[in-house]
Amino acid sequence: MSNDPPDLKIRTKEYALQIIRMYSDLPKNDAVAQVLGRQVLRSGTAVGANYREASRSRSKAEFAAKVGDSLKEIAESEYWCELLVESGRVAVPKMAGLLDETRQLIAIFTTIAKKAKG
Repeated sequence: MSNDPPDLKIRTKEYALQIIRMYSDLPKNDAVAQVLGRQVLRSGTAVGANYREASRSRSKAEFAAKVGDSLKEIAESEYWCELLVESGRVAVPKMAGLLDETRQLIAIFTTIAKKAKG
């Protein structure tokens, strides 16, 4: 169903791996970092899973719904990453690349969602 570039599957998988590495680097003895980290781990790894489901959808409506789920998860990931930075758990420079990729993916999924609905 999807007319989107196949590299988006690869890109969202790499994004999930970046999230996993970031989570693995969080201090194990900081309860706040661990709670926020688990949240972003869940949402950040769900982006690609939902996009893969979208790419195998059987209808335009199903595609739009799954892309919407990906967009919801990536926006949530941005929130948790911002909280990790703003709470002082992760230094701005360490999170900059991941936040940049998060925002690029938000823009991409927003465009795809608009086209899918239109």
